[in-house]
Amino acid sequence: MKVKVRRLEHAEGLPLPDYQTEHAAGFDLVAAVPDDVSVTIAPGARALIPTGLIFELPRGMEAQVRPRSGLAVKHGVTVLNSPGTIDADYRGEVAVILINHGTDPFVVARGERVAQMIVAPVARVKLREAKRLTATKRGAGGFGSTGISEAPSHDGTGRRKAVAKRSGKAQKKSKS
Repeated sequence: MKVKVRRLEHAEGLPLPDYQTEHAAGFDLVAAVPDDVSVTIAPGARALIPTGLIFELPRGMEAQVRPRSGLAVKHGVTVLNSPGTIDADYRGEVAVILINHGTDPFVVARGERVAQMIVAPVARVKLREAKRLTATKRGAGGFGSTGISEAPSHDGTGRRKAVAKRSGKAQKKSKS
C-alpha cells in the first residue's frame, strides 16, 4: 500500500519515516524541532513534538501513533494519548504528545526518534440499541477479571450478579 506524505518546511533535511527492520510493524517518527532549539521535558511534564509531516491515508485506514519501547524503558518517556489516532481525512501536521514519567529531564533534539506509527484498517459499524445482549462466560468482568472461574456479570436488568470465587488454589496470607 502506498501512502502520500507531505514534508513541511521545518522537516527539510530529516529522513522520511521508515521501518527499522524487515518485520517491524511500525515506522519511526522523528522530532522536527529546530536545530538550535531542543525541547526539554521535565519529570511529570508533557510536550507536543512536531514531526513536520502530513499524511494522506487511504479511505478505510487509520494511523496509530505509539510509544517507542526504548524511550519508555531507558527514560520513562511515552506517548501520552497512546495510541494517538490519525484519521484518513485529517490533513494537518502529525505531532506527538510526549510525557516524561522518568526522574530526570528528557531532551528532545532534532531528528530524535520519538514515536512509531502503524497504519491499519478501520472497521466502521452501525450501532443498534438493544435491551439485552448475548450472555458470555466472562460477562461484565473487567479489570483483573481474567483468571476468575466465573466473572461478575449483569442479568440484563442492570443489576450486578454475585461475584464468583477465584479459580485455582487459594493463597493463604502469612501471619507475621
